[in-house]
Amino acid sequence: MKTVFRLIQTTLLSTVLGVTLAGVASPALAKTVQVVMHAKEVDLPIDNKGTLYPSWTFDGKVPGPVVRVTEGDMVEFTLINDKASQHPHSMDFHAARLDVVKDFSSVGPGEEKHYSFRADYPGVFFYHCGTDPMMQHLARGMFGTIIVDPKDSKAWPKADREYVLVQSELYKDPDDVEAIMQNKWSNVVFNGMVFRYDPVHDSDAKHMLQAKPGERVRVYFVNAGPNEFSSFHPIAGIWDRVYVGGNPKNVHHGLQSFTVGPGDGAVFDLISPVEGANAIVTHSLHAAMTGAIAVIKFSKDADPKMGRGEQILVR
Repeated sequence: MKTVFRLIQTTLLSTVLGVTLAGVASPALAKTVQVVMHAKEVDLPIDNKGTLYPSWTFDGKVPGPVVRVTEGDMVEFTLINDKASQHPHSMDFHAARLDVVKDFSSVGPGEEKHYSFRADYPGVFFYHCGTDPMMQHLARGMFGTIIVDPKDSKAWPKADREYVLVQSELYKDPDDVEAIMQNKWSNVVFNGMVFRYDPVHDSDAKHMLQAKPGERVRVYFVNAGPNEFSSFHPIAGIWDRVYVGGNPKNVHHGLQSFTVGPGDGAVFDLISPVEGANAIVTHSLHAAMTGAIAVIKFSKDADPKMGRGEQILVR
């Protein structure tokens, strides 16, 4: 079953806030957003050749579905652990302020978990299974991204295209928790697959990211880890703006690279003045050369669907 994203428009503003004054933009109305995810244990491809890996997932995908809300929204969340699962699972939203014991506790196969939280801060946040051993659940693929858009749409420049990239590590034997503890990964990847967007290093790669020269490309980046830091860099480009944590108030300009630790995220704006390509990498090259490279092609005939709608996380 696909993730349910049913938006219920709920007026939460007082009469004073609800009045639009001349020349003053009214604030966005807060919503109640219902999100349902299913914990599923399935085999998924980890490279462009189709090599299967025993994955633990949200909704049968790695990364899990992108959740997108607006600052101030109330998120009503339900986790359903599939009856066919062999293990307990849970959900930890980094965008939430809750009780770790009560709300982030595990549910067994066939069980459900419900909780609600208000998205108080804008940003790009990590979500993941927190069931012990947490690093094994992460290594098997139980993670994703929640984007909390600022309630003021003018808080940052409008993006022409948007992409989500999640860095993570693959381990040859995900049952070997000690190897995960010792950081003995085999590959570091973007969006769950080795060289998923890199036909230069893998001729079987089916996708590249796309944009036109002069367009503002906004990359929502999360580092799922569980262990490696990312020195996030666009080869042949410069980050026009970097928003620490994805919050528009935390802005830096003109950076070559920016470090994002495990369990963290940031938003990166990229503008190319010329046609050609950039290669987005972690500049920790022993990691990049095992799979963490994403090529973005800038051309006048870029596919208008890429970087928009469902194509912000390209599968």
